[in-house]
Amino acid sequence: MHHAINTANVAGNSSTFVVDSAEFQAVIGKDPQLVKVIATDAHEGPVYLREEDALYFTTVPQVISPGEFSVDIKRLALNGNQFPVSPQNLSIVRKAANMANGMTLDREGKLLVCEQGTKTERSRISRMDPRTGTMETVVDNWGGLNFNSPNDVVVKSDGTIWFTDPAYGFLQGFRPEPVVGDYVYRYDPQSKQVSVVTDSFVKPNGLAFSPDESVLYITDSGAIEEPNSYHVNLPHHIIAFDVLEGRHLINQRLLAAITPGIPDGLKVDKLGNVYSSSSSGVQVLNPLGDLIGEIILAGATNFVFGGSQRNMLFIETDNAIWAAVLATAGAERP
Repeated sequence: MHHAINTANVAGNSSTFVVDSAEFQAVIGKDPQLVKVIATDAHEGPVYLREEDALYFTTVPQVISPGEFSVDIKRLALNGNQFPVSPQNLSIVRKAANMANGMTLDREGKLLVCEQGTKTERSRISRMDPRTGTMETVVDNWGGLNFNSPNDVVVKSDGTIWFTDPAYGFLQGFRPEPVVGDYVYRYDPQSKQVSVVTDSFVKPNGLAFSPDESVLYITDSGAIEEPNSYHVNLPHHIIAFDVLEGRHLINQRLLAAITPGIPDGLKVDKLGNVYSSSSSGVQVLNPLGDLIGEIILAGATNFVFGGSQRNMLFIETDNAIWAAVLATAGAERP
């Protein structure tokens, strides 16, 4: 039996925290809030920089011409827990950013960016210094073969970079035909080695490690192929793997199938709960994969824990950024 807690936000809209299990109370506490931070075209790659109290994100792709799109990397200066934030707090960090998608912070506090590439510019994982805006290539090929369109990226505590590479760029018409499968990769900056860690996904998308990094969760959004499609017989689920010796994935198993829509963004809190987007909002699963609750917010795509206490979940919906103020916090890397 689930029950709902209504909260009003500063914009006067109401939203809902749906409780499916008592475990969800430890996530939301007594007074969960969902507030609109700003109306803006936030789509992917939200990253919170604590020392700047700022969010970096990538925008909704804008059509320039048939088969040609543009994405910017933007920065939103926050003001603690004061919402909404003025549109004047928004700035463009990098215009026409090679179809940038997912992003994360590396161990030095620099932004790692999944650049999906275009018909003429190759895809890559790049590193951007948020203070200077300088860019460098981290990795742009596997065995000399171009990637498809890198989608999301995480960094493990040993500095290795794990990323998904579905062929969405080709399906959406802005990338050439794939020369590699829809793989998940691990890149080791020390040895410069790129390895495929799993090839069992139709469209690997979001990924996140458990708090102790013993498990890697990866979403498969294969149910969406070409734009505005939904194939119910293709994957819309989260897969869990055990991480062997810090670098191999074993014991593949279903964590949860997600409905409505597909799972895209993925994050883990310090309790080990797994947060997944769906078309109705953010669904929260315990480490066994049971649905314990949901933050209802139509169109949620990606999100990140932030704020000085890491207890604000900043959620993108393509036309706005929202903040869910929770009782738990995002998992800290070892």
